[in-house]
Amino acid sequence: MMSRMLRLAIPVFLVSLPQTGLAADSGLITMPSKYSVEVTVQRFEAAIREKSDQGWIIFTELDHAAAAEKNGLKLPARTVIVFGNPRSGTPSMQKSPTLAIDVPPKALVWQDDQEKVWLTFNSGAYLQDPGLRLPSPRITV
Repeated sequence: MMSRMLRLAIPVFLVSLPQTGLAADSGLITMPSKYSVEVTVQRFEAAIREKSDQGWIIFTELDHAAAAEKNGLKLPARTVIVFGNPRSGTPSMQKSPTLAIDVPPKALVWQDDQEKVWLTFNSGAYLQDPGLRLPSPRITV
């Protein structure tokens, strides 16, 4: 099941990398995992690393539950995997520097209140829709 999810997730991002997107429920794909959060993260990252010869890399992981715990708060497992392909993302960011706010893509591995584990990521169609970009707020620096 997880192998199937990874085979589906990677092509979605291969197709959509140079495009932009914002996270919103309507553009998310959420798939169940039969593995723990830790194993799901490992399996997802292994699938990305298998494509390293094509330029795919893992940039980092963000462990929201660990951050919450350091601040005296409780949060079920929430791990964001930031990954991408600089070969395809860099040329787009050279043309449009603000694209860097939306890429690289991310995947969320999370556990619900019933201890079920899920993998969530933006759909390729959602990421390719330029009309979904919100206007930039005006900020005085």
